Amino acid sequence: QVQLVESGGGLVQAGESLRLSCVASARTSSSQIMAWFRQAPGKEREFVGAISDATSRRYYADSVKGRFTISKDNDRETVYLQMNSLKPEDTALYYCAAKSGLYSGSRFAYTYWGQGTQVTVSS
Repeated sequence: QVQLVESGGGLVQAGESLRLSCVASARTSSSQIMAWFRQAPGKEREFVGAISDATSRRYYADSVKGRFTISKDNDRETVYLQMNSLKPEDTALYYCAAKSGLYSGSRFAYTYWGQGTQVTVSS
């Protein structure tokens, strides 16, 4: 069983930055995808970004391209989400997720989830 623990959320003003971290207790497989999703009140959980463990290829939602960067530290089994130029519409509960195999942007494809960390951006 893989456990994911997110941290780094908080309250910031528009234009500021935050870095989220996700620590995994174990790997899902030798080739895994680590991703970030977010869910705002009253909205569905949406894909933010993902990184392939095998290729280090990164994937981003259009809404965050150029502002968010996903990275990983394999030695620490940690994935990061650097969020710059934050906007009020980025306010949401941010979840870390993991799956084995190929990349997917669908939340239904991910097996393991963290509890989430709240990001609030004031205008």
